[in-house]
Amino acid sequence: MPADLFGDESPDPDLLVRGRRLAGRVVSVLKTAGAESFETARCDDLVLTFEGIPGDRHAGFTRRSGGREPWYPRGTEMANERQVSVLSAEELALVARRMDLPELRAEWIGGNIVLAGIPRLSLIPPRTRLVFEGGAVLRVDGDNAPCRIAGRAIAARYPERDGLDLLFPDKARRLRGLVAYVERPGTVRAGEAATAHVPEQWIYSPD
Repeated sequence: MPADLFGDESPDPDLLVRGRRLAGRVVSVLKTAGAESFETARCDDLVLTFEGIPGDRHAGFTRRSGGREPWYPRGTEMANERQVSVLSAEELALVARRMDLPELRAEWIGGNIVLAGIPRLSLIPPRTRLVFEGGAVLRVDGDNAPCRIAGRAIAARYPERDGLDLLFPDKARRLRGLVAYVERPGTVRAGEAATAHVPEQWIYSPD
């Protein structure tokens, strides 16, 4: 590789955003009843291993690709970066207001950890580390795109309302929380502190 591939110029400082730490807390922890269950239920503590949440629908070192990965044939085995669903209490309340609903519960849409106090949680960038007071650490893969499956679960709670299954993907865009995988095993409990270690970011341009 030529030594001058990147030229002599330093990166434009306007394209860089410094890393930071954001403090929050765990509101609740939840898990599925089994591998076939989409919805979750609150529990006293959430045990995290390198495979994710034991017995959970999304547990495993690998997973099968689906509609979110059109670059692979459906069913292709791939690394499981979606072991844990992390939601924001503030964003859940905002989506509920946008949908004109009295409440929107994390368990209806398969959440595993609900956090409070971290602004714009769903926009936190990949590579962010979520460090929990008890020692567990999650590495963020990215935001979780809202889907009609979650919308149908919400619609089931409000049978008097039509079209909620399609309204949710529209109103929850970039407010659906994060997907993450376990970097360091441990146990997460409601009420404990959680810190987002956000890495330095930059806007990439090949020019």
